[in-house]
Amino acid sequence: MLITPEQFIGFLGAALLITLSPGPDNLMVLSIGMSRGRRRGLVFGLGCALGCLSHTVLAALGVSALIKASPLAFGALKLVGGAYLIWLGIGALRSSGGARVNGGDGAALPDESLGQLFAKGLFANAINPKVVLFFLSFLPQFVVAERGDASWQTAQLGVLFTAQGVVVFGLLGYFSGTVGAWINRHPGAGKWMDRVAGTIFVGLGLRLIVAR
Repeated sequence: MLITPEQFIGFLGAALLITLSPGPDNLMVLSIGMSRGRRRGLVFGLGCALGCLSHTVLAALGVSALIKASPLAFGALKLVGGAYLIWLGIGALRSSGGARVNGGDGAALPDESLGQLFAKGLFANAINPKVVLFFLSFLPQFVVAERGDASWQTAQLGVLFTAQGVVVFGLLGYFSGTVGAWINRHPGAGKWMDRVAGTIFVGLGLRLIVAR
C-alpha cells in the first residue's frame, strides 16, 4: 500500500524546506564544491543524502516494533517526537542566521578521490546521532497508523526524504560556486530559511500535541 497523495505532498514540502535550510551538511557540500570543484561537491552531497537510508531502516523497524508492542507506546513516540520538533523549531526561530560558505582554493586540503568523498559523506551522515533522532521524530508524524503497515509507510517516507536529498544536495554540489557566492552576499537569507524551517518544525509538533 502506497502512501496517500496527501501524505506525499505534505511530507515532500516539509522535507524540501528542511533540507534547504542552512545546516552543516548542505554548507559542507557547498564548501567542498567551491574549493575542490563541482564534481566533488556533487559526489559528497550524494553520499550525505544516501546516508539517510540507514536511518530509514532504523525508523521503520522501530515504528513497526512499537506499534506491535503497544499503540500507546507509538502514541508516546509521536508526542515525544513532536516535542523534539518544537524544540528544534524554537532553536531555528532564534537563530541569528549569517551562514557563510568557505570557498578557498583547496590548496591546503587533502587530495581525496571521488570514492573517498562519497564514503566520507555517507559515513558522516549514517553515524550522526542527531540525524537518527531527527528521523525517529520526523517520519512518524506523517504515518497514519489506521491505514496499517506503519513500517512500510515509514520506509516510503524515508526513501522519499533520501530522494529529495539526492536532488537538492546534487544541485547544491553542481551549482556550488553560484549558490555559495549568493549566500555569502546575502547572509540574511539563511536567517529567513531558518525561520521557515523553524515554523514547520513547531507546526508539526503542535499538530501532534493538539491532535492528541
